[in-house]
Amino acid sequence: MNALEVTVARKSYHADQREIVALSSLDFAVPEGQFACIIGPSGCGKTTLLSLIAGLDRGFDGTIRRQGANDRLGVVFQAPRLMPWLSVRDNVRLALPADDDGQRADALLNDMQLGPYLDAFPNRLSGGQQRRVALARAFVSDPALLLLDEPFQSLDAPTAQHLRDLLLALWARHRPTVLFVTHDLREALSLGDRVLFLSTGPARIVLDLPLDLPRPRSPDGPQVEALRKRLLESYPDLLRGLGTGANQESAA
Repeated sequence: MNALEVTVARKSYHADQREIVALSSLDFAVPEGQFACIIGPSGCGKTTLLSLIAGLDRGFDGTIRRQGANDRLGVVFQAPRLMPWLSVRDNVRLALPADDDGQRADALLNDMQLGPYLDAFPNRLSGGQQRRVALARAFVSDPALLLLDEPFQSLDAPTAQHLRDLLLALWARHRPTVLFVTHDLREALSLGDRVLFLSTGPARIVLDLPLDLPRPRSPDGPQVEALRKRLLESYPDLLRGLGTGANQESAA
């Protein structure tokens, strides 16, 4: 059964008194429990697509259907977006019903090694800790669908990898359907069951790549590296068009 079905015939917006088409002829489905990555050049419309799926923007031609055991949605943005006037505990409890006793929030934060910071405010946390709080807030409601928009960008490599491992552990435990946006080819290959490659804008899917590499995988591991090289050889023009992440891959 598909947890997500997306058909976007056209999505446009106006800027500088002209119309810009962000997405066009974009069509895909994601089965329940799959970890799907979306990769594409900077500015191609990846964030726009997630906004449509999340229901934050309804101004488009097409249909988006979310299905599953429940319709709860978790979202992790590029920035943690924590409420600075709320404690760590209360930031996570925002995603729970008002009558919830908060025990799930506390248990999840303790599992994520944030127990000592339950009553701390976000400005007392490191960048990596803030991202962990954002992940906890997304997972605490047991979402059927989890959308992540480049959540680990601008972090140092060890911190980013720690958070990837944490995300995969939470996914393995709760099995939501995941749509993870990135511009980093190695990150996509190390995380996903499948990678959807978007073109430059107006974005459409130009390659739908299933992955059967065994887990766990490291972004710098030999299996990921071998697949990365095969992709570079088979799709050089596509990968050159992916912007910062892909250019770095091409130069490696």
